[in-house]
Amino acid sequence: SCFLRHARSRNYVSESEVCKLESAPLDFGDYHPLKPITVTESKTKKMNRKGSTSSTSSSSSSSMMDPLSSVLDGTDPLSLFAAAADPVTTTATMDSTRKKRDKDDSSAVGNDFEPWSSKRGEILARYTTTEKLSIVSGSFSRKAATTGSAVSEKVRTRLEELDDLEEGSQKELLNLTQQDYMNRIEELNQSLKDAWSSDQKVKALKIVIQCSKLLSDTTVIQFYPSKFVLITDILDTFGKLVYERILSMCMDNRVSLPDNFSPESVNDTAKETCLNWFFKIASIRELIPRFYVEAAILKCNKFLSKMGISECLPRLTSMIRGIGDPLVAVYARAYLCRVGMEVAPQLKESLNKNFFDFLLTFKQIHGDTVQNQLVVQCVEIPLYLTLYSPAIDWILQCIAYRAPEVLLTEMMERCKKLGNNALLLNSVMSAFRAEFIAARSMDFIGMIKECDESGFPKHLLFRSLGLNLALADPPENDRLQILNEAWKVITKLKNPQDYINCAEVWVEYTCRHFTKREVNTVLADVIKHMTPDRAFEDAYPQLQSIIQKVITYIYDFSLLFSVEKFLPFLDMFQKESVRVEVCKCIMESFIKHQQESTKDPVILNALLHICKTMHDSVNALTLEDEKRMLATLINGFIKMVSFGRDFEQQLSFYVEARSMFCNLEPVLVQLIHSVNQLAMETRRVMKGNHSRKTAAFVRACVAFCFITIPSLSSIFTRLNLYLHSGQVALANQCLSQADAFFKAAVSLVPEVPKMISVDGKMRPSDAFLLEFLCNFFSTLLVVPDHPEQGVLFLVRGLLNVIQDYTWEDNSDDKVRIYTNVLHLLSAMTQEAFIYHVDKVDSNDTLYGGDSKFLAEINKLCETVIAQILDHLKTLGKDETLKRQSQLALYFFNTILAHGDLRNNKLNQLSVNLWNLAQKHGFADTKTMVKTLEYIKRRSKQPEMSHFTDLALRLSLQSRT
Repeated sequence: SCFLRHARSRNYVSESEVCKLESAPLDFGDYHPLKPITVTESKTKKMNRKGSTSSTSSSSSSSMMDPLSSVLDGTDPLSLFAAAADPVTTTATMDSTRKKRDKDDSSAVGNDFEPWSSKRGEILARYTTTEKLSIVSGSFSRKAATTGSAVSEKVRTRLEELDDLEEGSQKELLNLTQQDYMNRIEELNQSLKDAWSSDQKVKALKIVIQCSKLLSDTTVIQFYPSKFVLITDILDTFGKLVYERILSMCMDNRVSLPDNFSPESVNDTAKETCLNWFFKIASIRELIPRFYVEAAILKCNKFLSKMGISECLPRLTSMIRGIGDPLVAVYARAYLCRVGMEVAPQLKESLNKNFFDFLLTFKQIHGDTVQNQLVVQCVEIPLYLTLYSPAIDWILQCIAYRAPEVLLTEMMERCKKLGNNALLLNSVMSAFRAEFIAARSMDFIGMIKECDESGFPKHLLFRSLGLNLALADPPENDRLQILNEAWKVITKLKNPQDYINCAEVWVEYTCRHFTKREVNTVLADVIKHMTPDRAFEDAYPQLQSIIQKVITYIYDFSLLFSVEKFLPFLDMFQKESVRVEVCKCIMESFIKHQQESTKDPVILNALLHICKTMHDSVNALTLEDEKRMLATLINGFIKMVSFGRDFEQQLSFYVEARSMFCNLEPVLVQLIHSVNQLAMETRRVMKGNHSRKTAAFVRACVAFCFITIPSLSSIFTRLNLYLHSGQVALANQCLSQADAFFKAAVSLVPEVPKMISVDGKMRPSDAFLLEFLCNFFSTLLVVPDHPEQGVLFLVRGLLNVIQDYTWEDNSDDKVRIYTNVLHLLSAMTQEAFIYHVDKVDSNDTLYGGDSKFLAEINKLCETVIAQILDHLKTLGKDETLKRQSQLALYFFNTILAHGDLRNNKLNQLSVNLWNLAQKHGFADTKTMVKTLEYIKRRSKQPEMSHFTDLALRLSLQSRT
């Protein structure tokens, strides 16, 4: 029976040759890409005539130089711009740069100086209290303004307001909790800013004085360091407000003073206001508020005289001698150092004097007055001494900053001579450079051993020493002795919290300098101390820190897991959230450092246990981000496991992993990919010729995938994995298994929802389905028909599913899919297919171009074409004409590429589609013109002469 062929026959090899890019012979001559390049130097002359353009003359420098080294002699474009710039501007820029550099040199504080702000939070967290606090609160009601115009009246009112504060317009708030107290201080800070912004400068000063007075109160002594932090915040705010106010008065024609201004450039009004502030402060009767408020505005001395600050600092240092309470005095010294480092870091002598003053009064700390006060407040000496640490640490940090070694040694010697010097020793170790301490580790251990047991806690001294040794290395010969001396003391600590705070620091020293034996001993000791009474429950942060340090230094995991006490140490993390965090740290370290794949059973067992812990923490409340992160870590581990040529062992591992990690979908997806990879690796090893054993193994891999895919929830993940696994089965000659995968994919298509979630947002699924089906069609070309299922049973099944699928009304995806089906059917009619799967006979071999087979394909083609034309008819309404035009052209191009246009029916159809595309003026003229040019070009090729007639029948319509 005669039938009309729809598809043109193709010779893929000759078409490929025609489509190749032309190769032109290239004569290199002297040119070679790696030869040095000649650089062209441009010389730019700038004309002075107004409005003229600059003329550029180029001269080629024949020196063979590469463009990067040419930067050195100024021939790069940036240097040229600099050379062409206005010389005055250049000089000014250089001047400002030099001044900035000079300024940087003189202001001795660099980025390596730890600022006060970084210590704030730690102090507030550490020094807390449950006792009730009191605060004196002024009644800051604004008095009615006097009507008298005389200046003296205004001055008298202000002085009366100040006296008011001193003589008792205050009420005392009692029984405040720590949080209430902190809130009240914050309110005062806000009141200060409000008063200032509403121009109530006296009220602002009153608030600052009242706050400063609070620093003389030590009734709840253990809260004093935190109180100091809160109140000096207010003082800092006040100092800043006053400085900026005076600075704003110095503005001349809206130009503010430069950073390094001289007092001569300050106008008289600003100077008078500045003096006025200092006089107001000088009239404060009490020493502590007078000291603190003056220190807060110390920087304002810059407006009055060059030597102002350097004269003030020694005077303020001497004022502190009048403060009787040693704790209050040391914090006053700390505040002065803080302000001094900010405004005049170069005046180190004053800071040194401040510290040596403190040393002279150091014995006061152990005097009777203090002892009596501690008895009243029921505070032990060791706790009391730790209250000094933040202040002394800060003073010493300021002095030790970039100080010569001679000065540090002198200070250390001075501290040695004092009795009961553990407190100072601790601060020296906290403030001095780590290298200085590490080099003298044995000296410091000697001094620590001599310290009085009842004073400052010894374990804190060892902790401070350990912190230094984590940053700098001691002499090699001393290392073991240092560890032994320190651990003798640490291991005797009875209080688990004290013990773990110390041990945490020394673990790092042990890991840095010793082998796994010593690390194991230390971990065993920690377990021994922290297990009784479940003490570990109060020390999770420190235990986490220990794990972090161990895996930082021991990142060879075969070595790490051979540390006998490492896994028992992990068992102390009983709280699930902490346990999971620790497991995540270990897995991150493994993925980061493990370079080669492993099959070490010790590593595998340990990491499977750790991954299982992470997996089991997932529940209904776990966030998607958290699930994704856990899955990424587990996948990283799975990818690193390799048993080499032992493929069966590898598959067993994947089966075990599947049973362990069934709640994390990305892990199951990874396992399916890994098993498919394993099957392809087997094929590669066997060079495609499977033995009975490997064929059975590959079928086992395929079965693994087939039973795992349905457990996934994402429909497109399932579709893509069915397709991917089907391709793997086909490549391994498992034809019935491949069919099963493809049938499963076909039966799943109707379940695709209209909308799917992509990155948390709902999106239409059409585009994803179109992409999947195009991939599927490409695979179906090479899938051989099943002997019992009839011709093209998979293609027919898929077409039926597409036909029944409910598409969106405004979507043309169904037609685009049908057009792609035509591409597939066209490829199926060829004598030899464009591609094949090795050792798998496709339909071109099975049917050998049989006429019945081709007739079946043609019937399918006609059905599909009819469906496309029906859809085009439905787009004849005004609002859908543009879509009709685009689809008509799309279909026309398909027929042009794949159809046999000697067939009159098809030829006429293509002409009709061409005209339909242009009919309503929606066609893109450029595209139409290019398409017609292409047809004319093709008509000149042999066997394409019928394109000449077609070109004559295709007219271009004007857009009018």
